[in-house]
Amino acid sequence: MLKRRKLIAAAATGAAATAATFPAPAIAQGSPEIKWRLTSSFPKSLDTLYGTAEILAKQVAELTDGRFQIQVFAAGEIVPGLQAADAVSNATVECCHTASYYYFGKDPTFAFGTAVPFGLNYRQMNAWNYLGGGIELLNEFYKKFNLYGLPCGNTGAQMGGWFRKEIKTVEDLKGLKMRIAGLAGQVLARLGVVPQQIAGGDIYPALEKGTIDAAEWVGPYDDEKLGFHKVAQFYYYPGWWEGGPMLHLFVNLEKWNALPKNYRAVLFNACAYANHWMMAKYDAQNPAALKRLVAAGAQLRPFPSEVMQACYNAAKELYAELAAKNADFKKVHDSYMAFRNDSYFWWQVTELTFDAFQVRATRT
Repeated sequence: MLKRRKLIAAAATGAAATAATFPAPAIAQGSPEIKWRLTSSFPKSLDTLYGTAEILAKQVAELTDGRFQIQVFAAGEIVPGLQAADAVSNATVECCHTASYYYFGKDPTFAFGTAVPFGLNYRQMNAWNYLGGGIELLNEFYKKFNLYGLPCGNTGAQMGGWFRKEIKTVEDLKGLKMRIAGLAGQVLARLGVVPQQIAGGDIYPALEKGTIDAAEWVGPYDDEKLGFHKVAQFYYYPGWWEGGPMLHLFVNLEKWNALPKNYRAVLFNACAYANHWMMAKYDAQNPAALKRLVAAGAQLRPFPSEVMQACYNAAKELYAELAAKNADFKKVHDSYMAFRNDSYFWWQVTELTFDAFQVRATRT
């Protein structure tokens, strides 16, 4: 027995000595120590939207053995949430976590980085970005603003928002003051809505005071946190303007170009992980949150078919007009919409039929 113990001890000592001679992870060999600041477009109270940036930073640190550190700041701590990309463009900070369509006022092409009305769903958005040329097309555009973008989160199809009155016809939209971002506001404006772009933390008081009549944000989990059900009763679906809205990590272009190749790979893969994590978090939390909202008095309503069709028609008209006068918009639009149409040709065969059956079967 004693001899056996000595043999085991010797083997363990030898293994430890051998392990000690193994090289450190390749990522850490000769890699510089880098510290960046990231400004988020979201408050800390929105733990999934804000939390995705923290997940990203943690992954980057772990993948580089702590040599690449990203410090995350909430909206307002460095710059307001809707100025995050500007802070990156002018090198106030190295990077930000934001929604590309917040900046559509600079150029409507920015909208394709997040979502456009009647566009791609979550899985299609991933497929177009990673394998359909989306990342390359968008970065060809973003470089004009001194930005480099990577997909970094998605909420999945969103809700249509909270309304103080019912929407039964297209006429009910006329004069409605609604918090809504991106090209969706321009689409709805064609039907009489008065769009308002308001940061997340300012929506509740505007809805409560009647400054606006309706507001869209994300979906049950985040909407519950913001308390919209307390000041608006009718909860509409679907959010046809955000079928698969993607968030981005925007990096200052000079900073991106200066990164070692291995650190670029780290950022790419950490963003991909964060992208997956955000969607999983919402899918895990939204069902229970929706049940709580309904129990608290929220009245679920589908948008009437008449309203959906009118919005779809208005969106097509808007895209045609923008494409006719903006070459960047047309280039991205044509790729994006062609991908959407081909994808739904496949989707209707199995994905849609499977999900439709499952919904019916699990409700009986």
